[in-house]
Amino acid sequence: MKIDTDPKKIEEILTRSVVNVLPTKELLKNLLTSGKKLKIYTGADATGAKLHLGHSTNFIILEKLRQLGHEVIILFGDFTAKIGDPTDKSTLRKTLTDREVKENLKNWKKQIGKIVKISIFNNGARIVKNSKWLSKMSFSDVIKLASNFTVQQMIERDMFKKRIEEKKPIYLHEFLYPLMQGYDSVVLDVDLEIGGNDQTFNMLAGRTLQKIIRNKEKYVIPTTLLINPKTGKKLMNKSEGSIIGLDDEFQDMFGKIMALPDEAIIPVFIDCTYISTDEIEKIKQELASGTNPRDIKIRLAKEIVTIYHSKKEADKAEQNFINTFKEGGLPEKIDEVLAINGEALSDLSVRAGVVKSKGEFRRLILEGAISNQETSYKITDPNYKVISTSIFKIGKRRFLKVIVE
Repeated sequence: MKIDTDPKKIEEILTRSVVNVLPTKELLKNLLTSGKKLKIYTGADATGAKLHLGHSTNFIILEKLRQLGHEVIILFGDFTAKIGDPTDKSTLRKTLTDREVKENLKNWKKQIGKIVKISIFNNGARIVKNSKWLSKMSFSDVIKLASNFTVQQMIERDMFKKRIEEKKPIYLHEFLYPLMQGYDSVVLDVDLEIGGNDQTFNMLAGRTLQKIIRNKEKYVIPTTLLINPKTGKKLMNKSEGSIIGLDDEFQDMFGKIMALPDEAIIPVFIDCTYISTDEIEKIKQELASGTNPRDIKIRLAKEIVTIYHSKKEADKAEQNFINTFKEGGLPEKIDEVLAINGEALSDLSVRAGVVKSKGEFRRLILEGAISNQETSYKITDPNYKVISTSIFKIGKRRFLKVIVE
């Protein structure tokens, strides 16, 4: 496959959603316009079964580079997931078992395949797992690898500095994480790694090892993290359960995007869609001139649902949203649960999966976010019991039809 050296495409790849290019943008741009086929990878640790929109940024950039004709690799961190990346963590990560990691990876290929073409033919991306080489390393191999770094280099990391200041423990195996990720670059013999800005230290460890072991340069592209520009907090937070999964059902995905704060609209357009930068500038101007953010958010939701599902389902989700929330109607699809007369709505909601726990149900009651749609009665009693078939609105976007037998 001939390498596409279109300078306009390359400039966008090296600019959009990119924090920095190391060692320099100019050097990488020259390499990409030279016509040389590069080997490029991005990876993610199997710490959860769901990939989310925060992950999509790196996969979108990877796919654009694949379309230019470069060889791309997606690394599933099945071994490193068991060590635990200390990045952005003030405490030790939970250690995962082999079984948990395997379960987490079950649907990853399908999720990523919605963004990146994965195939052994026609320059498709290939998937690798780092347990293939990391699990075979001897203690002697680890010592040899560790001899390339100093303790001073390791404690320069922000999260380690913070733990030292707060007198919190740093475990020795946490120092090994960047070595393991760095060694991935050596084994794969890559020219370029793409990863979140919070992974810069780990990616540069790979650059160091490439220079020492292979006497070869490795470029690094740290990408923007999907954060709320107003609060600085991550928009996708697995530990808090606030993620938009790449395999979310289309109605749910649409609703979650509509629930994003208004200030997140532009960052999500930039990092998670293929809308052109010129078009995004127009959207910015529309928002600045007073266009209702809800209307712009509907467009954003449709764009994303189309990527992961289809235009038909995006249109259906939009109509469902309008019927439900703009016109006060009900969604076409409502979860149903069978009940016995006098059964607690909290138990039914948990059983139907509409809420995760009775604690969440109680919180929604206190917020005045649960009501009977048949009577418009707002429920205030956490122990409310259902005595007849009814439809309940639970929270902003969830509905439950309780069928009393």
